[in-house]
Amino acid sequence: MLMCKFISIVHGQQYTEKTVSKVTGNGRNGSLVSALFVLGDSSVDCGDNTLFYPLLHGRLSLHPCNGSDATLLPQLIAEKIGLTSIRPFYTQNGSLTEVLGGLNFGSTQATIMNEGSFSHQSLNQQLRQVSESMQLLQLQLSENSATEFTKSSIFFLSFGKEDYIDLFLHNSSSPMLNHDAQYFATILVNQMTNAMRYLYEANARKIICLGVLPLGCAPRIAWESNQTSNGDDINGNGCVDNVNDWILEYNRMLDEHIVQLNAEFSDAHIVFCDVYSGILEIINKPRFYGFEDTKSACCGLGLNGAMIGCISTEMACNQASSHVWWDLFNPTQAVNSILAEAAWSNQPIPDLCRPLNIHNLVNTKT
Repeated sequence: MLMCKFISIVHGQQYTEKTVSKVTGNGRNGSLVSALFVLGDSSVDCGDNTLFYPLLHGRLSLHPCNGSDATLLPQLIAEKIGLTSIRPFYTQNGSLTEVLGGLNFGSTQATIMNEGSFSHQSLNQQLRQVSESMQLLQLQLSENSATEFTKSSIFFLSFGKEDYIDLFLHNSSSPMLNHDAQYFATILVNQMTNAMRYLYEANARKIICLGVLPLGCAPRIAWESNQTSNGDDINGNGCVDNVNDWILEYNRMLDEHIVQLNAEFSDAHIVFCDVYSGILEIINKPRFYGFEDTKSACCGLGLNGAMIGCISTEMACNQASSHVWWDLFNPTQAVNSILAEAAWSNQPIPDLCRPLNIHNLVNTKT
């Protein structure tokens, strides 16, 4: 419980010690988490937080998720924590109330490596937005209160998918193609590690970092493999093994770096969530998890819905819950719901997140 004596005036509203204590420490639904701050790509943003996305989308998928951000993994986890007011960064008005409620800085098509553009925000751009929001806390609250709030919040990162799609898989002129997968993964993981260090220096003490999903199983990757190699490199599950091998290298290195960060920062709790193994588990045992189609996109056109992405939700299949894939590269809400439960409780997929599941992270004091 905060003991600081202060009053802040923001947009004509008063924020007192009592107001902030409700969302800090044990204030919200008995949770030890004050807020959730989300950074990432289309795995955390449906396009609502990507400026001009309907006009400038890069792969003809106007609807990278089914409905709204509430169908995505971080928002499903937020519901389990008891946090329901997370707003996209570009829809908030900069008030203290909205920062205290948590923000989603994620931007569809965001990458780790490049500087982004006026249509979507890269990792570094999102980190700058986080810094601005934390500075607002420092300005409007006492320093101790702002620090305590940040330490008791969770920062959720999900990047890398777009780097492999745009800079490695779909760009034959990319200099990265002159190097092996380990070299490419090293560059990405080093930048993600620097991002987590940056957040730690900004007083973040609870961080969730997702690996990249098995892109080799995504409908678009399999379709392209059929075009270039007659499908010779596609396995029995419809996955392109060499693409998944590249992703595995990134995930392995990211996991190792997070172990090292946890050893270095003894007062922090950084969790790696292996969505790659979680989705492969579902693909390998679809009927066990209630799925019928592991290869085709629910919303798309052409063979397996993989030639053109979801340009209208009216073209979506009747039962999205029976599909693993929503569009060219993104899983359905049904898959995200299973991953959220596994991340929270280790069930029905054990050890998805390590060294703590999200429930234990939430209830760990900082």
